[in-house]
Amino acid sequence: MRSLHGRRDMYAESPALSASVLVLNRMYMAVRVVNARRAMSFLYRDMAEVVAVEDDQFLSYDFNDWVEVSEAKREFEPEQHDWIRTIRFQIAVPKIVRLLGYDKLPKSNVKLNRRNVFARDQNSCQYCGKRFPTSELSLDHVLPRSQGGGISWENIVCACVTCNVRKGGRTPAQANMHLIRPARRPKRSPVLTIKLSDAKYASWKQFLDFAYWNVELK
Repeated sequence: MRSLHGRRDMYAESPALSASVLVLNRMYMAVRVVNARRAMSFLYRDMAEVVAVEDDQFLSYDFNDWVEVSEAKREFEPEQHDWIRTIRFQIAVPKIVRLLGYDKLPKSNVKLNRRNVFARDQNSCQYCGKRFPTSELSLDHVLPRSQGGGISWENIVCACVTCNVRKGGRTPAQANMHLIRPARRPKRSPVLTIKLSDAKYASWKQFLDFAYWNVELK
């Protein structure tokens, strides 16, 4: 196993290290999304291999092989990748890596947190339908807590300040307001859904079974 010390120093400041990488377990099941820095650490320490989807085939590469493949990709398709530049070479950030010694199954529950609610509702107020920056949105209890409403996916929605104040401690019906869409528990991470809308992450779809598995973002 090679030491990562020194290699990390070569590309410590590269902005590409914040790019997202899908992580598979040994059985090719998606388990989480990590940043490129962590994925490259797995790869360099021989804990993982790159999985590339090319012409409907899955190809696997270790670190040294991926460095060589990156040379060809830099010549023929540089715009399709994020690039980490070291002193000696440039390496493409892999879209997918597979952990060679990890057999655990992915978690099936999507965390109920502020980031996922905003992503599920696409930063839109669920009463007026307008999109807002995250800083201008709040979370509203559809059935107010004063009336027994709890914290659940089905009872929390994004609301702009104006609509939230207008609704107050009432239900939508009591305030003569209507939800644009029912609040539902998402089947997969809402943030992941946003990622999948980006052509750069199209290869992820090959490994995501939407009916059963979710990816936990770390």
